[in-house]
Order: sequence, then structure tokens, then C-alpha cells
Amino acid sequence: MQNISNRIQQFIENSPGFTYQVILSVVVVIAIWLIRFIAIRVINKKLPETKVQYKWRKNLTYISVFLGLLIVGRIWFEGLQSVATFLGLLSAGLAIALKDPVSDFAAWLFILWRKPFDVGDRIQIGDVKGDVIDQRLFKFTVLEIGNWVYADQSTGRVVHVPNHYLFSKSLANYTSNFEFLWNEIEVLVTFESNWEKAKKLLQNISDKHLEDSVERAERQVQKAKKSYLIHYRYLTPIVYTDVRDSGVCLTIRHLSDPRQRRGLSQAIWEDILRTLDEHDDIELAYPTMRIYKEPGD
Repeated sequence: MQNISNRIQQFIENSPGFTYQVILSVVVVIAIWLIRFIAIRVINKKLPETKVQYKWRKNLTYISVFLGLLIVGRIWFEGLQSVATFLGLLSAGLAIALKDPVSDFAAWLFILWRKPFDVGDRIQIGDVKGDVIDQRLFKFTVLEIGNWVYADQSTGRVVHVPNHYLFSKSLANYTSNFEFLWNEIEVLVTFESNWEKAKKLLQNISDKHLEDSVERAERQVQKAKKSYLIHYRYLTPIVYTDVRDSGVCLTIRHLSDPRQRRGLSQAIWEDILRTLDEHDDIELAYPTMRIYKEPGD
């Protein structure tokens, strides 16, 4: 131990410049960490909302890491007095050695700048669907929906997606700006049923369940028009008529909150079943086979 201590002391004495750089780098890192720690404490006291606190913590972490790399880099590369030169050499080296991480970082900047999605949004990118629960420098995390679970409900799996997927795969946002989806419920009645009467009953049921959604959707459309060229002629639910092999198909097309689609469909279907049960001239259809025999066969 004494021998090792003597060697370390001798090295420090023979390399005062190197020792100074190490000490100064450690001081810078500690100072930046303390400033970040104090800032987070202040933000947590001043801003009680959890989501806002989360965003501030993330932004402060990114700023701290960037400043740390910049200042420590200037300490160790004193010959590079130009910040632009230092950053240029650094980015060129990273681009060659770390293609995917650099793409992830570029996509992260794009997410911050253009905001194609935010924490809390429901999105689909490629084959992955879910609610965004975290954003980081190289990846974002979603709580998965769908897959083997019906009607876009949560599977419970946490999926980590590289940021650079944003540049290579299509992104669908369920909840950005216009926070509604168009949903359809198909009701198949027999050819012998009074389909016109059934259509009126379905229209009344859908109007009853979706009155509040239409008012909210109208406000959302006005908001979305400020960012996108969106035009909907009708936002009220409507029932369409079609013919299938087994009967007349009456399709309810309506607006739905993405996170309430299954519950809303269930409520509408239960009302439909109770209502149609009260009418003897309307029957639900299903695939059937009819055999006709000629007299004497």
C-alpha cells in the first residue's frame, strides 16, 4: 500500500496539469449535480402537479448532461478554443461510431421540437401500440395495448421503443389535438325483420349514449383546425344500411374516446339487446343454411 501511495504521489507531482484537469472536472460535475438537485427540490415545492414535475426533471437532466459534456470537454481539450470546432469533431466521431444512438438522439430532438407525441398520449408506431409513459434520450416507453387483448385495452407489458423508429416507421397518435376516434358497431338483422324500424331504434340508442361526446368533439375539431386541415361534415352518430349474406347489416358509426371505446360499445350493445328483445318483428341474424326439397323427393 505504501508503495502504491508513493507512486500516486509521484505521478501527481510529475503531472500537475493532468491533476488539475481531473480535479477541475470532478468539481464541475459535482457543481452541476448540486445545481440540478436544488432546482428539482424547488420545482417539486412550487409545482405540485406530477406530470409537470416529471417534465422538468427530464429537461434538467438533459441540460445538465449537455453542459457537463461541454464544460468538461473544454477542460480536456484546451487547444479547441472554438466551441463549434469541438462540437463538430465530437458529432462527426459519434456519427461514424454510433449510428443508431446518433439517430436516436436526432429523433429525440425532433420529438422535443415538433412534439409528434407527448407523455400520456396513446400512439401506434409500427406494430407497437400503447400509452407513452416515459421519454428518454435514446428511447421512449409505452404501456402496451391490444395485441392479444381485445378492444385496445392494456396488456400490462412495458415496451421500450428506440427513438429512431420515428424516422423509419409510421406513427399514429390516438389523442393528439383531436382526441376522438371513429368507431363502428355492426348489427345484423334477418331479411324478414322490419329493418327500417330497427334502424330508427339504433339511431335513438346511439343518440342517447353519444350526446355528450358530440359536444366535446365539436370543441376538439375547432381546436384541431388551428394545426391541421381537418374537416368533418357530421359529428353526430349515424346508422348505415348494407346487405350481407345472412341479413341486413345496420352499422352505427360514432365518435368515441380512445380509452373508453370498449366500455361505450358494451353499453350500446346491452341497450340494443334489451330494446330488440321487446320487438317481435326484429330478429338478429347469424349464418344459416336452408334446404329446399321438391315435392315427391
